[in-house]
Amino acid sequence: MSNEPITLTAGDAEVSLQPGNGGRVAGLRIAGTELLRQGDRFGCFPMVPWCGRIRDGRFLNGAIAHRMPLNSPPHAIHGTARDGAWRTARVAADEAVITYDLVEPWPYPGRVTQIVALAEDALTLTMAVETYDSSFPAQIGWHPWFNRTLGGEDARLDFSPAWQEERGADHLPTGRRVEPRPGPWDDCFGMPDGVDVTVTWPGQLELTVTSPEQWVVVYDEQEAAVCVEPQTGPPNGLNTLPRLVTPLEPLEATTTWRWRRL
Repeated sequence: MSNEPITLTAGDAEVSLQPGNGGRVAGLRIAGTELLRQGDRFGCFPMVPWCGRIRDGRFLNGAIAHRMPLNSPPHAIHGTARDGAWRTARVAADEAVITYDLVEPWPYPGRVTQIVALAEDALTLTMAVETYDSSFPAQIGWHPWFNRTLGGEDARLDFSPAWQEERGADHLPTGRRVEPRPGPWDDCFGMPDGVDVTVTWPGQLELTVTSPEQWVVVYDEQEAAVCVEPQTGPPNGLNTLPRLVTPLEPLEATTTWRWRRL
């Protein structure tokens, strides 16, 4: 197994995958047009074993308290796997399977498996966290950076959430659910029927991000990109809405991006 870059193709779609750089999708080109912001920190990276911020980097597993490095002071953000080197388990022309073993600073052993499957009109990402040892809380999510412009008008976001998590001054949900507010956003929304967000580059391309999960963070406060992040719980969810990974029950999630030309 290696962590060399991988290229997947299907029709006129091409995906660049970088296992060695946090298991991220580094590029998605449709008929030669790049949809993802380029750069070592961008593309689309997996958020695991947590998504968004953990308050003060602290979380509990039962009565045991842990603290993660404060990589977005005063909080810890976006998990540890995006900073590690993943390994390639299997590659075909249009699909790759990569894995990452959880290591320090995460305090529990576990393995993350990500499947990247490309079709002519869609990309499906599937991730699972499993353990054969101690149970622990975890989250799964993806953080794509879609280019705000493909050379024409800016991208437009369309979605109909049931609620918005009220955001405190510390950028974390307060625990109150409010009516969705107009952007720009760095906010978490609830979509109990599943995530469904459309990114439209007028006159060029429409891309829909879907997931069976019920949570999505939308971030469009920067000039270069817009982010649509499906995830298994809200920011600080290790403390407020933990999903437990056990030897008998892994944590699994999936998201699909489907596109069409306009």
